Amino acid sequence: MITIPGQLAIKTIHGRNGDFNVGRLATSIGEFVVKNAELDQYGEGKYDGDFVIVEIRPSTYNANGRMVIEIRAHLGGMALSNIDALSRDEARQLGPQEVDPIDEEAQSLAPASPPAKPKAKQGSPRDPLVDTTPFGNEPVAASSEASVEADDAVLFGALWPLSEIVKLDATVDRRVLRQQRDRLGALGYKFAPLSQDWHLAKA
Repeated sequence: MITIPGQLAIKTIHGRNGDFNVGRLATSIGEFVVKNAELDQYGEGKYDGDFVIVEIRPSTYNANGRMVIEIRAHLGGMALSNIDALSRDEARQLGPQEVDPIDEEAQSLAPASPPAKPKAKQGSPRDPLVDTTPFGNEPVAASSEASVEADDAVLFGALWPLSEIVKLDATVDRRVLRQQRDRLGALGYKFAPLSQDWHLAKA
């Protein structure tokens, strides 16, 4: 593990699993691709600071009929000091054909044969011993404030109820982190890159 000054350029890509970010870290010992999950909270830009590099390793993935080999750095933390905008040329260099890390992980973990799905009972989509909905009354998706709060409580787990400043846990599943990011934005929070947490915007 080393801590080294550098500049992390981050680009946002619109993928089928939602927006995700890819980064390229330029340092005195070389240039590396960064795909840490926590980068998905950041906006596009160039971030100067000190970066804790836990691991540097080659990584490969398939994209559009080609195999891509890249040198990837896994970050254990960073202390940012300055932010600049990406130029158009810099954004173009950051790989518009990048594969979403979620899809990368799915490829590497895909079983040889998909598990068999349990057969649904024919004739009734509901189990009459469990479902007590009166005949003819289909369940309607609840949109009450209580059900929204319950969903948020499940999504944020130990972070719920949310305070005015929220720091997301970067070790959670990447999909969950993106859902938390999007929900915080909908609730009026703004991400502060230098402190690496979310702040509730004042009305």
